[in-house]
Amino acid sequence: MTLAAVPDLAGATNLAAATNEHLASISNTLIYSAMAVYTLAFFAYIAEWLFGSRSKVGRTAAALTATARAEARGPAVTVKKDGGTAVLERPQVVVRSAAGARDVPDGPGAHGGDEQGDMYGRIAISLTVLAFLVELGGVIARAASVERAPWGNMYEFNITFSTVAVGVYLGLLALKKNVRWLGLFLITTVLLDLGLAVTVLYTASDQLVPALHSYWLYIHVSTAIFCGAVFYVGAVATILYLFKDAYENKLATGGKPGAFANSVLDRLPAAASLDKFAYRVNAAVFPLWTFTIIAGAIWAGDAWGRYWGWDPKETWSFITWVAYACYLHARATAGWKGRKAAYLAMIAFGCWLFNYYGVNIFVTGKHSYAGV
Repeated sequence: MTLAAVPDLAGATNLAAATNEHLASISNTLIYSAMAVYTLAFFAYIAEWLFGSRSKVGRTAAALTATARAEARGPAVTVKKDGGTAVLERPQVVVRSAAGARDVPDGPGAHGGDEQGDMYGRIAISLTVLAFLVELGGVIARAASVERAPWGNMYEFNITFSTVAVGVYLGLLALKKNVRWLGLFLITTVLLDLGLAVTVLYTASDQLVPALHSYWLYIHVSTAIFCGAVFYVGAVATILYLFKDAYENKLATGGKPGAFANSVLDRLPAAASLDKFAYRVNAAVFPLWTFTIIAGAIWAGDAWGRYWGWDPKETWSFITWVAYACYLHARATAGWKGRKAAYLAMIAFGCWLFNYYGVNIFVTGKHSYAGV
C-alpha cells in the first residue's frame, strides 16, 4: 500500500459512526479560504518578480565570458610593467562545478536585490504562511469530522499533500535556506492541485472501510505524503535547472536570450546550485521512501495476508523507487551529472505522479479511492 491506499474489499461496508457535518462544512470553508489567500500570495510573488531589479544580467554574462576566455587562454602568462620591473601575471583559474557546469554566481533572487521587490516578496511569504495555517485548519477539521486520519480518498490526500508541500517550503525558509525562488512555482501548482481537489476529486466526508483501521495508516501514509512533497520540491528545482543551464549555455556561446529569460532566469540560482539542491533533497528523502514501501508491505500482510502481490499500486511504487535509485546512482557517477541525471530525475518524478494519479484513478486493483 502506498499513497493513502484504500483497499477495495468485496462486500466491505463503512462503519456506522456518524459524520460531523458541521465540522465537514467548516473544513470546506477553510479550504476555499486557503485558496483565496494562496491566490493573493500568487499575485504578491508575481509582483516580487516584476518589481525586482533586472539589472544583474551583465554580471552573469561577464562571468561566463571570463570563464570562456580563461579556458581559451589555458596556462599562458602575460607580462606587464610595474614601474621599471617586469611582472609575470597568470590568468585567473576558473574552477568548474561538480555538475560540470561553468562557475556562475547565483542570481540575486526573485526580488533581484531591489527594495520594492523584496517588500512584495515578504508580503508573499506572509500570505503563504497564513494560507498554510488556514489550509492546515481545513485538513484538521476534515479529520475531526469523522475522527480519523484525513487520508481516506483522493480529495483528502490532495489537500493534505499540498499542505505538506507548502510546509516543506516554509521549513526550508525557516532553516535560512535561499529558496524564495521556489515560491511562485510552488503556489501556482498548489492552486492547481486544490482546484482539482475541490472540483473533480471532491468526496463527501465519510468513514473508512474496516481494513484501514490500523496504526499503519498513520505511519505508512504520512511518510508517503511527506516523501511526495519533498520529491515535488526536487522536481521543481530540476526543471528550473534545465532552463537555467540552457540559459547559461546560450550566454556562453554569445547568444542573446529573450526578455523573459533575462528577467526571470538571471535571478535564479546558478545551474550548478539548482542541480546540487535537487540532488540533495532527493537523496535526503529516498531512504524514507524506501521505508514507506516496506511499511506498506507490512500493512498489506496484516490486511490481506500477503506482503506483496504485484498489485498496480505496489508495482508502480517499486518502479518509482527503482527510478529514483537509478537517478541517485547516475548522479553519483562521473559521466552522468548535469542534464543527463536531471532527465532521469524527471522520469522518476513522472513515475511518482502516475502512481499518485494514474494508478488511483485509471487502474483497477486492490488500491482505490472512495468516490473517485
